[in-house]
Amino acid sequence: MTQQPGFSADLAFALELADLADSISLPRFRAADLTVSTKPDRSFVTDADLAVERALRERIETERPGDGFFGEESGRADSGDRRWILDPIDGTSNFLRGVPNWGTLIALESDGDVTIGVVSAPAFGARWYAEIGEGAWAIDGDSPARRMQVSGVHELEDASLSFQSIAQWRDAGYLDSLLALAESVWRDRAYGDMWSYMLLAEGLVDIVAEFDVKPYDLAALAPIVREAGGRFTDIEGNETVWGGSSLATNGHVHDATVARIAAHRN
Repeated sequence: MTQQPGFSADLAFALELADLADSISLPRFRAADLTVSTKPDRSFVTDADLAVERALRERIETERPGDGFFGEESGRADSGDRRWILDPIDGTSNFLRGVPNWGTLIALESDGDVTIGVVSAPAFGARWYAEIGEGAWAIDGDSPARRMQVSGVHELEDASLSFQSIAQWRDAGYLDSLLALAESVWRDRAYGDMWSYMLLAEGLVDIVAEFDVKPYDLAALAPIVREAGGRFTDIEGNETVWGGSSLATNGHVHDATVARIAAHRN
C-alpha cells in the first residue's frame, strides 16, 4: 500500500506491524480449517487472533524492548510511559463467519495519551491511520493515501447514526436513549465494529456509539477520528477510551447527542 510520506518512526513501525498482521490474518480468512474456541466471557477467539497477537507482541519486544504491551488475547497489560495497545482481530465474529468487516487495531499510548492509531482491514483492501498533529489518512488498495475529514452536518435531524447493536444499548440500560436518538436523526444503521468509526472519519457517517467496549477496541480509533476533525469520548462526553462506552461524532452534533442520550436513559 502507498503510504503518505513524512510520518514518524513510531507510525512507520505501527504500519509495519499492520503489514505483519495482514500477512497472518488474511490467509486464515474463510479457511476451512480455522480453529474457533470460546473465551470465559463467551466471546469467540480464533487461531488467527492468537497468531496475530503473538507475532506483533514478539516484534514489539524485539524492536521496541522498552515499550509496554496491552493485547486483548494475552491478558497482559504492561504499565509505563509508552505502551502498544492491540486488538489482533476486531470483529472476530465477522471473521469466523466469512464477513469481511474485520481488522487489526494498533495504537501507541504515550504518557497516558493515545498518539497513534492504525486500522488495517485487508479483506476490504483498506487501511486507515493517524498520528496526533499529522492528520488522518486512508488507503484503498494501491492508491495513494488520501486525507480524511469528517462531515459538515450540524443538526441531529440531518445526521446518520451507527449504533452498533440493540443488545448493547439494552444491556447497558440505554435502550430508550437509542430509540430517542434514532428518532431524532435522518438515518440509523448498525454498520458494526471498527468500520463504523472509519466511515465517520471519512465523512460518511456522523455519529457512532456503543457499549461494553474495552480500551483495545477503541484506542486505535480515537486518534483517527480526532485527526479527521471529529470528537471521541465515552457516552457521557468524557474524553477517554477507558470508560467502557464510546461516542464518536463529527464534532458538530456531539453535545446534542450526549444531551439526547442522557435525557432518555432508562
